[in-house]
Amino acid sequence: MKKKALLIGCNYPGTKAELHGCVNDVSRMYKCLTDQFGFAEEDITVMIDTDNRSVQPTGVNIKKVLRRLIDESEPGDVLVMHYSGHGTQVPAESGDEEDDGYDEAIVPCDLNLLTDDDFRVLFKDIKDGVNFTFISDSCHSGGLIDHEKEQIGGTANRDFPTGMGIPRGGERGFDFGGVFGRRGESDSGHHHGHHRHHHRDEEEEEESERSEPVDFVNKSLSIETLAEMLSQKTGHEVKPGGIRTSLFELFGDNASPTVKVFVNFIAEKLSGKKQGEGASEGGGGGGSGHGIWGAIGGLAVDFLKTKLDGDDSKPAHHVPSSGVNLSGHAGKKPDATERVADETGVLVSGCMSNETSADANPTGNKAEAYGALSNGIQTILAKRGGPITNGELVTEVRKLLKKQGFTQHPCLYCSDANVNQPFICPRVPSLKPPGAPSRPPGDQPACCRIL
Repeated sequence: MKKKALLIGCNYPGTKAELHGCVNDVSRMYKCLTDQFGFAEEDITVMIDTDNRSVQPTGVNIKKVLRRLIDESEPGDVLVMHYSGHGTQVPAESGDEEDDGYDEAIVPCDLNLLTDDDFRVLFKDIKDGVNFTFISDSCHSGGLIDHEKEQIGGTANRDFPTGMGIPRGGERGFDFGGVFGRRGESDSGHHHGHHRHHHRDEEEEEESERSEPVDFVNKSLSIETLAEMLSQKTGHEVKPGGIRTSLFELFGDNASPTVKVFVNFIAEKLSGKKQGEGASEGGGGGGSGHGIWGAIGGLAVDFLKTKLDGDDSKPAHHVPSSGVNLSGHAGKKPDATERVADETGVLVSGCMSNETSADANPTGNKAEAYGALSNGIQTILAKRGGPITNGELVTEVRKLLKKQGFTQHPCLYCSDANVNQPFICPRVPSLKPPGAPSRPPGDQPACCRIL
């Protein structure tokens, strides 16, 4: 049995989207996997964006390593993917009335978004019998895998055990500003505030020693901030309605299938399906028209027209044929036969799809910052000391975060059988002797390369 992991931490240093706890989260998970779950250091791939000596957590690099780990896995193997960083939801951009959903995504350091389509395409190839756990400490992470069974989540806020899962639903069409963290919003689109701990008895005080308010930043990258950061990369203004076309301009065939299908959807309209509308509103200008052309902006229209004149005018030609939303509309899902099976792994999300997750800095020292979900997992594992199931872990982390004043709701998506399976895999006795020094929270793991 092989045990392999991909750990990803994106702090986005020097940008308006900067976080402080994500690389720390990776360091703690690295130590947890080696000390408690028996992972060999050489079998853990770490990607962080705070050290140029590390392979950077770009969209392409993440997909490359994840693809290799999945292809090389065999029944009985254990795979772990832990991501700590920004999440986002890209709203509808096609201009069609029926296009009213959102695409959930994580945000690699180069902004080459990885959406639920990317994960669906990759995870569909996980072999039966492979024990796969995906931990996403990011905003809107409850929608990253289309499991039919929501064991602990937004539509079923129940204590474990849950018995049977229920169909997901009712999680879209919300106020895009986010559910919590509206105490104050910075110019960057981050939400700042305080989480206060409430101590009710001595046991709770032992679980959460801090009594002062906890400073936090939400891990939700607003569309406005994403557009501004893409503007810097492209060298021209990117408006919120032109996110997908700008991503295709930057990353081409390396962009998410969601992006390529959308661009093909627009390109088909430009090639003749709506010539009259495009001629009056799409040409060259500032994108001030209405409908689809006003939404994507004049520069994006010019770019797509140029693409139409070249050999790569059909970007969707390179989109995988299965597991992908081919409608060109945000939030649409493939047929049930194309979705990831419930038995394919476990998703532990930092929050529901319409919530944000916190990047907390209780002491003001960046070396001690952390993601609320990641810290909660480490706290519960340390407290339990012995075996713990997926259902028990998520339930206990929910209770802990509530006591600490965080209002996000970690979720569990998996089959009924996997609810009662050990988190990640059975734990092993500590490989370090008592009193052995631990790696400091901000210290870089040794394995920061693609192996």
